[in-house]
Order: sequence, then structure tokens, then C-alpha cells
Amino acid sequence: MSTTPHVTPGWLPWHPDPSRPAFVPPAGSVDAHCHVFGPAARFPFAPERKYTPVDGGKEQLFALRDHLGLSRNVIVQATCHGKDNSALVDALRAADGRARGVASVDADVTPGELERLHSAGVRGVRFNFVKRLVDAAPTRTLRTIAEKIAPLGWHVVLYFEAEDLPAHEEFFLSLPVPIVVDHLGRPDVSKEPAGPEFAGFLDFVARSGAWVKVSCPERLSRTGPPALDGERHAYADVVPFARRVVEAFPDRVLWGTDWPHPNLTGHMPDDGLLVDHVPRIAVTAEQRQALLVDNPMRLYWPDESA
Repeated sequence: MSTTPHVTPGWLPWHPDPSRPAFVPPAGSVDAHCHVFGPAARFPFAPERKYTPVDGGKEQLFALRDHLGLSRNVIVQATCHGKDNSALVDALRAADGRARGVASVDADVTPGELERLHSAGVRGVRFNFVKRLVDAAPTRTLRTIAEKIAPLGWHVVLYFEAEDLPAHEEFFLSLPVPIVVDHLGRPDVSKEPAGPEFAGFLDFVARSGAWVKVSCPERLSRTGPPALDGERHAYADVVPFARRVVEAFPDRVLWGTDWPHPNLTGHMPDDGLLVDHVPRIAVTAEQRQALLVDNPMRLYWPDESA
């Protein structure tokens, strides 16, 4: 019988008692970036993983969704599960149509496997370029995957550090499928939001037609304050970066909790306060409706979107 492995030293478990948000999300709101971890006894983690997390399964994820006043989830395959999408598919099938998925696959994935994933609710694959999480990403392999998923209407989710964008930009622009960028392209928020690095990112988004997740301020912030203890103005240094993206691309922004918050070692945010962060980056009702409802529905549930 499988046993739960020892978690990575320093790993912080997800918040056990998140607050109820003061901000009430509009009806039909989507958490467009979250994960499931195991439980490891049923869905073992990949031997090649870079970290071992605390279990965070579908029951906890769906309970959090309801507690936060959200309606749907987009569940992204976690790197600790490698290319085994079993935990992801299990969560999608249990969601009764209220979840979509982003998988991780190899270049030799078969059409039959892609169809199986599609029927479960998968609508994209993730390409991870963050060096601390994966080995060097072979672009030829990733292009092969992109060509295989294109007929299904899927997209690719790109996770990279801001400083690495120039090295990968031409490859990203050449992909034959839509692009979704994780976590604002991970800008260095100690720099100016109007500075050349972030201007280069915004130019890439404009040229590529990419969608952008204005998510994970807790992962990007340098000076906080953290979303804990009722703090209503958390992660102030990230706000101007997120606002620029929401204002520039109102019909191509997405938001998510990133629950259960992989690889955080400094603090574990209160997810209710992360929801309360939304009105600070999407300052009008129209922006919030697009960010939380209209955009994710158009990308992940196009048959149901208005």
C-alpha cells in the first residue's frame, strides 16, 4: 500500500481557515489557476519531481471554491505529478462540468490520449520554463506537442521568469496555438511598472495576442504586506503591474488563487484576502466581470459563454 512521502523541508501547508472575502465576486466567477496535489497515497508524485508537497486534493479545492464565492475552476497540472495527469483527470471528472484542466504531456502523446483528456475537460498544456522547477525545455519537443494539440483547439500555458522572456520570445511567437501567460510573466516588481522590462512584456502580449493571468501577487511581491491577519492592501508593489495589464488587455486577462500555493516558504496567504485583492487590480465592475467571468468562460467554456 502506498504511503504519503515526506514533504520538502520548509514547505508551508495551505491556509487551514481562510477568511470569507469582503469582496463578493460576480456570479459565475472562475478561479482560473489552481492545482490538486495527490492525495499521494492514491496519486503518487512523480519520481523526478523537484519538490514534495502537502496533500491538497479535489475535496479541499472544491470546498475552497464554494467558500470564496466562486463557481468554477481551471486546474493546472502540478509539476510534482510530472506527466501523469491522473489526479487532474480525477478532479475534472468529479467537478460535474464546473472545472477545466491544463495538462502536461510528452511529445509522443497519442491522439487517443489527447481525446481522453479532452473528454475529461482538458483544454490546454503547460510549458514550464522556470529553471528551478524543470530542466531545460527542449523547444523541438514543445513544438511537436503544440502541433498535436492544435486540432483540438487547445492552448499552451507558458510559465517563465521575466528576465528569460527575450531568449524565448521568438519561439513563443511561432507556436501554432493560442498562448496564456502565467502570473504576469513573473516581473521583477522592484523595477518600475513603466520601465523597459515590463514594457517589453506588454509588447510581447500585444504581438502574440496572449492571455495573461494577473495572479500570484504573493509569489511576486518583494515588500508586501502579506495577505494575512485581515490585511486589505496586500502586495502593494504588485498592484501597478497588474493594473497595467488589466487596463491594456481587458478582454484577455484571467485570475486565479494558485491554491494550494506551491513552493511558498515565506508565508502562506489567506485565500479570502487574495479574493479581496481583485478590486485593487480590476478597479471597475466591468473589468471585474471580464476578469472573473467573461474571459475565462470564453476561453474554457466557449459553448456556454454569452
